[in-house]
Amino acid sequence: MKNSSVIPIIQNLMQTQNLAVLGTSNGNTPHCSIVNFSATDDLHSIVFATYRNTQKYTNLKKNRRVSLLVDNRSNQESNLHRAVAVTVFGNARELALDEKAPFLLHHLIKHPSLVEFTDSPNCALILVEVEKYYVVQQFKVVTELYPSSYSAPNF
Repeated sequence: MKNSSVIPIIQNLMQTQNLAVLGTSNGNTPHCSIVNFSATDDLHSIVFATYRNTQKYTNLKKNRRVSLLVDNRSNQESNLHRAVAVTVFGNARELALDEKAPFLLHHLIKHPSLVEFTDSPNCALILVEVEKYYVVQQFKVVTELYPSSYSAPNF
């Protein structure tokens, strides 16, 4: 499958799914967490919020490399060949106060129930700079997409 043909598939998944499994690590110890996420329209960035006193935040401070898994399965056997799963690979960092506003607004448009959570002084807004998307469809069709290979409007 041609790489650019998966862009609409990834964009649709990023818009319609609210949760991702975040993979971080601390040395040789992997850690998975469920996070609410939002992606920029150009697919170059993904944002999520977390408290600073969590294992995921501690891991991110020690190792910026992360992965996120987003999929559309509904836990039905019929989904085996219809489900789409996207693994995102990238580097994560906490957004500085002066760069946070547009990303936070974009994130809260998708997740309005998180206003109180993100207003907490202990909450960090994390930006994942995407290096690669790994898309699996029909249980066997695999495509890689590198966001740096195309451009589109950011939000």
